[in-house]
Amino acid sequence: MRKQWIGSVIVLAAILLGGPSQAQSEQEVPRMADGKPDFSGIYTPPATVNGTGPRGNLIFNEPNLAPVKPGAESLLYIPRTGDARIDEPRAMCLPAGFPSGMLYILPIQFIQNPDYLVIIPELQRAARIIPTDGRPHREGLEPSYYGDSVGHWEDDTLVIETVNFKRWILDDYHYTDPTKSRWHSDAMTTTERLRRVGNTLEYQITIDDPKIFEHPWSQDFELTLRPDWEPLGLLEYACEAGNRCAGGDCSGDAPP
Repeated sequence: MRKQWIGSVIVLAAILLGGPSQAQSEQEVPRMADGKPDFSGIYTPPATVNGTGPRGNLIFNEPNLAPVKPGAESLLYIPRTGDARIDEPRAMCLPAGFPSGMLYILPIQFIQNPDYLVIIPELQRAARIIPTDGRPHREGLEPSYYGDSVGHWEDDTLVIETVNFKRWILDDYHYTDPTKSRWHSDAMTTTERLRRVGNTLEYQITIDDPKIFEHPWSQDFELTLRPDWEPLGLLEYACEAGNRCAGGDCSGDAPP
């Protein structure tokens, strides 16, 4: 009886003095051999944190965007043309690009080792292989849909900086406003910050596009770990150039 009483007093003291709680233990995350958080696993697609406006998990919300520079509206917004290669490039199996491909509604898998983080969206299986050892960006590369990404650690937060983009779709705004799509320029750079809290991956992305916006701006997302999706894994996403209807028009009047 005495031992039980002493044990109860110790537990009560730990609670009153701010000792480890069940909530705190639930926030513990697995770590790599080097002590860094392990992001490995399959996650839900990013969900907007405190987002406002329609389709907040697929687009950047208007209140987050920085003011557009005078005369740069035509760079940000592209009117619908009837050509799917411009209105919705994925309809013609063109790359989703980044950050658009990261915000899609399909699962995302993270694979990590001490030197790299690999991010694989189920959308188009477009893997990003990101060194995490703080190395500089590569030189002499052609601009690309996904840019050149390098990462470094700031305590338990992985910071990923991406440069050298080609001009491309910014997000899925064209499903919110059917009259136009939203694009970034070839001057865009992005900074992503990833931090794992329990089974949640806190994800913040900062857009810096000096040709379009007055200053950089950010939006916060969350991804939720889904261990129950591991047995099935990512599903095949098959899309090959030329296997869609001409011009993206699959109506009966479209040419063969």
